Amino acid sequence: MARTIAHTSCKVRVVSAFAAQIVMTDAELGPAARQLYQSAVLLHRQNRLGEARERYLAALEASPGHPAILSGLGVVHVHLGDVEKAADAFASAAAAAPGDAGVRNYLGLTLARLGRYDEAAAAFDSALRIEPGLFEALIGLGQAFLKTGRFEEARDAFTKALERRPAFAAALMGLGDALDNLGRQSEARKAYEQLLARDPNNAAAHWRLGSVLKQFGLGEEAHDEYTRAVSLAPVEPAYHRALAESAPFTDGDARLAPLEQLARNQDRLSDRQKAELHFALAKAYDDLKRHQDAFRHLEQGNRIYRGLVPYEESEVFAFFGEIVRIFTAEAIAARRGKGHPSDVPVFVVGMPRSGTTLVEQILASHPAVFGAGERLYTQDLILAGHAGRNYPTDFATLPDAALRDFGGRYAARLQALAPEAERIVDKLPANFRHLGLLHLALPGAKFIHVRRDPLDTCLSCYSKLFASGLNYTYDLGELGRYYKAYEALMAHWRAVLPEGVMLEVAYESLVADLEGEARRLVAYCDLGWDERCLRFFEAARAVRTLSEMQVRQPLFTTSVGRWQAYASWLQPLRDALR
Repeated sequence: MARTIAHTSCKVRVVSAFAAQIVMTDAELGPAARQLYQSAVLLHRQNRLGEARERYLAALEASPGHPAILSGLGVVHVHLGDVEKAADAFASAAAAAPGDAGVRNYLGLTLARLGRYDEAAAAFDSALRIEPGLFEALIGLGQAFLKTGRFEEARDAFTKALERRPAFAAALMGLGDALDNLGRQSEARKAYEQLLARDPNNAAAHWRLGSVLKQFGLGEEAHDEYTRAVSLAPVEPAYHRALAESAPFTDGDARLAPLEQLARNQDRLSDRQKAELHFALAKAYDDLKRHQDAFRHLEQGNRIYRGLVPYEESEVFAFFGEIVRIFTAEAIAARRGKGHPSDVPVFVVGMPRSGTTLVEQILASHPAVFGAGERLYTQDLILAGHAGRNYPTDFATLPDAALRDFGGRYAARLQALAPEAERIVDKLPANFRHLGLLHLALPGAKFIHVRRDPLDTCLSCYSKLFASGLNYTYDLGELGRYYKAYEALMAHWRAVLPEGVMLEVAYESLVADLEGEARRLVAYCDLGWDERCLRFFEAARAVRTLSEMQVRQPLFTTSVGRWQAYASWLQPLRDALR
């Protein structure tokens, strides 16, 4: 799961002479259409955009469906800020000119600008089928793949782009992002460092490099990179937020004044940037024990960001209900043992911010265990139809061979990360939704459910700006109701899964009795005890979650009962949790 809001975007790059690049010949246009079209191109080059649009529209009436006119119109729409109409124009042009790669490239750019990344990827791919060496389409394809979580394909696209133009900045940035998301942080670091060697004033590259360094526990080095990013781009709140989260604030902290100054001029920021800024200020004021100020900014940041993301509560609860209906105790008993025999996977599940990263870090400190972080393999296999075409509704009709295939595909991808490991931990918290499927597909797998006080869990979620997939966390009522639904689903799994399949760990017990709980975790995984599990903070591995720095420290208890400092403002959450 991407941890930060991506700033490598598929921006529409338009040149005024674009229409001239794709026009067939004047002979293909009638005299009236040709005159209108040439006039439109001239007006376009003179930046008289409104007049150019009207001429393109008139030319289109004279010669309906002509790809050059449609493309010129699309470019003008982009210049005028009407990207929806631009996409429609480019789509029509692509249909009229099936052999033109350039039109498809611009269609991809506009679709990406609209956030329609799957469609954008298809457009870029079609451009590359026509013209395999079209560099801009390779970059666009890689960026669209990044946006849709197709990180291996993104890596391949950027690698091909770099073969054509070595050290090209956007390709190196994209490659680093893809590698980072694939858990290959050492390689990602090299990509960012290579970019900075050529362009030391690239603020985004310093920010990305800081993120990778932080994952390795190199807090001071990460802090320096974030500081450099802020100095180069002082009005970008994402860089300020990264710097804010790199170390606790203390009285007189030099990082606070620039944040407050930025807040006084936030009218110049986009809504996304405003959300970043408010979360950064909330972190600062929380560290300084200015809880009222901190919560005020949390409310503002969450309210703004909630308006930017989709979340349909009824659909989520309907899905949970269907899971309960399908995965009964009888259904699970009837198919138990039909899956793949691998006993390598260990699933750590629960709510975000519940202690799953700490549990993974303890286990990953054992020499026989590899911590894989948060893997989307389960989701990928479900979306690809390997759990049924309409999972979970048609799961009962899934053949046993397909169930075994699901487990085999998952195990193969996981074991490829660490072929020699006896156990590999996938700590994607949201896998709690699929415990029935995963148990049947992988009957030898281990399942660890981490629980934490509901108010502490939810407040911690509300205080963080996630990248994607956790859109229920930006409203206290929605967050509390989601927690209740999660709690009900976990009660269902306790009732229907065979005894001993799932181990439950309370975060509060873990921090109160580290050795006792760590021994219980290791024994559950059928491993011999190793003292290194108690020194989890010394493990030299990349940790790619929002708890990446916390698990670099010896155990602390200050997060227990944290909600009490904010009790006065949490009534909507408490009401939803009842």
